[in-house]
Amino acid sequence: MNSFSRRSFLAASVGGSLVPNLWGTAPPRLRVAAVYTVLRHRSHAQNILENFLQPYLFNGKIVEPGMDIVSFYADQREPEGDRTDEIARKFKIPVHKTIAEALTLGGKTLACDAVLLIGEHGDYPTNKLGQVEYPRKRFFDEIVAVLRESKRPVPIFNDKHLSYRWDWSKEMYDTAREHRIPLMAGSSVPLGQRIPALELPKEPEVESIVAVHGGGPESYDFHAFEVMQSLIEGRKGGETGISSVEFLTGDAVWKAGDAGRWSVALAKIAMAAELGDKVGNLREPIGREKATTPHVLLITYKDGLKASVLKLGQSSNRWNVGIKLKNEAEPRGTRIFNGPWGNRNLFMALSHAIQSFFSTGEAPYPVERTLLASGVMDAAMHSAADGKPVATPHLEMRYAAKDFRAFREMGESWKIVEKRVEDKHLHTLGQK
Repeated sequence: MNSFSRRSFLAASVGGSLVPNLWGTAPPRLRVAAVYTVLRHRSHAQNILENFLQPYLFNGKIVEPGMDIVSFYADQREPEGDRTDEIARKFKIPVHKTIAEALTLGGKTLACDAVLLIGEHGDYPTNKLGQVEYPRKRFFDEIVAVLRESKRPVPIFNDKHLSYRWDWSKEMYDTAREHRIPLMAGSSVPLGQRIPALELPKEPEVESIVAVHGGGPESYDFHAFEVMQSLIEGRKGGETGISSVEFLTGDAVWKAGDAGRWSVALAKIAMAAELGDKVGNLREPIGREKATTPHVLLITYKDGLKASVLKLGQSSNRWNVGIKLKNEAEPRGTRIFNGPWGNRNLFMALSHAIQSFFSTGEAPYPVERTLLASGVMDAAMHSAADGKPVATPHLEMRYAAKDFRAFREMGESWKIVEKRVEDKHLHTLGQK
């Protein structure tokens, strides 16, 4: 489908008119290099890149990316389903053999204005802690080497964790600050629609919070933690960081709940945002989901706040939160609804936020959130391996929250789009 026919279809989908791009009158088009682990159907690379290579929906409007992907670097090629060459041909994007060549377009100096670093999926080792050793740190170091050689610090977006190792995460953060490289990172999930709508007051006093997900340890704990952190990082007194992390699994989860170490009541309120009045005994399978082993991260903040990230069931679309504020009689609950196409919809909002970052050099929300999340995940996996809490004085960090409401999907897109549209247009970059 060519550019004109794509846009014509999208215009018809929203009543016959295209929405102008959000940067107004014809700004210079930025050149973006894409550095990724693997590009296959519904990998993170595809979910992000499709919103850079064609218009996408955000809050009920069609957004033109306003920038061009000018190069690919693929770290791996999967024997089946790899799409790098197909998409490169379709959009006339050169594929380079090294990260340096992708950033310089085969020349001697930096030839792009921003870099997408997408280090998720692919065949990488899993270490003894159960962490997949994605090469985000290696990618980052090679990117920074080109920026330093060219003396031009362009923005870098790093998908998900900074690194699976805390020391490497901190080094990436410190390096970006030292060389004044704008850095954005993190999860797509905090940008999803909240149902029921939940907006906290300015500088809320948070008594307790529980975030619930239905995925595996670390990879899904990360997303749930960032959802939770995005709600509480602006609390009264400001963010002061985390003093300890403990990972519990199986029966130990329920013993801790019975002992009041995490709030079963808040977890039920969180699940009620998803299931309504069908929330039963949390120890029993959820609906038709198979029985799974629960786990929980018990997180103690420096200011005394107790927070929990709880895994229940096996739904990859489960992102629920229960929160109790001081001076409010009733707790609040919400779920992140990711749209009619599953988690893929979250990447539309994320891509929108990245594009703003690339255009302005200002991240819509603090990269320190992801630095903290990276440290919490590493501590949690060490706690799981050692069977005891992990003290985290290195995570006792202060940072200022930002209002990122302008980058959240509020549900307007779902009023004008149906699932069948995915099959007609917004489907795997033109794959039949």
